[in-house]
Amino acid sequence: MSEFSDALQAFTRYLSAIEWAALAAALGFHILRFIARAFAWQNILRAAYPAATVPFWGTFGAYVGGIGVNSIVPARGGDVLKIVLAKRGIEGSSYATVAASLIPETLFDMLVVGAILLWGLTQGVAPSTDTLANLPTVEWRWVFRHPEWGILLGAALLALGIALLLYAARRVQQFWMRVSQGLAILRRPKRYFGGVVTWQALAWLCRITEIYWFLVAFGLPATLRSALLVIAVQSVATAVPATPGGMGTQQGLLVYVFRSAPITRTALLSFSVGMNIVLTAFNAVLGFAAILVMLRTLRWRHATNAESERAAIEAP
Repeated sequence: MSEFSDALQAFTRYLSAIEWAALAAALGFHILRFIARAFAWQNILRAAYPAATVPFWGTFGAYVGGIGVNSIVPARGGDVLKIVLAKRGIEGSSYATVAASLIPETLFDMLVVGAILLWGLTQGVAPSTDTLANLPTVEWRWVFRHPEWGILLGAALLALGIALLLYAARRVQQFWMRVSQGLAILRRPKRYFGGVVTWQALAWLCRITEIYWFLVAFGLPATLRSALLVIAVQSVATAVPATPGGMGTQQGLLVYVFRSAPITRTALLSFSVGMNIVLTAFNAVLGFAAILVMLRTLRWRHATNAESERAAIEAP
């Protein structure tokens, strides 16, 4: 994490140079992105529960609550809380259905991220696996240094996942019915495109614009290409969430990707860690405010554990 430590020092030195109006614009588009994604998820849940009331603010609170926890806890711990909070707001809902609703919510994201990463490869800036193995800030570089063990580990995890799915299929028949219910909107392509894809496309436009204004705020050349490259790096850094927000990995990859750009290493590290700190703090404040409103407590682990125990008792 030495790269991140250097970046933190650079950020504190350049605080006075930040353009605060641009930073406020970036955070404004950040909130708009969350709102658009909440509308998309609400429409997915409405398709799963057409007879139930799916409140927007309950869905928005569940979404940002999960984001808030993920911003400070590695390994996507906030995703469990997101499901718990969303279920609490929909009468007669089940965990399996709400969890399955996240699949349609991520399909378009996978398509967009894949397109951005493929585009990044055409720009000649993507590091090779040998380079990744030697970047000092890539926490999961062990996989690249020992690819044979990485492949075995991936195969073992895949086999375990398949075994668990087969076990569930034999022991819990209703489980698959509930999963299918969460995917209901995919059986209505027109509704999926109009109620999900359009909102998610808007969310992606907000994200690109958000990154653009972050670049402006930290005095870096703000272009569409630069914004897309930053998003590509963020996607790779958070693919294996060894640290919250991919801290450390993100800094190392950004320095490599922008190695030929007319940007000093100090300015680039200041931007990277500065954006990371701002978004982490903002997401945490917004997320835990939502948790406090919805649970009347900040003890989110206690709430998720209690709901998990209840789900185990009620499971068929």
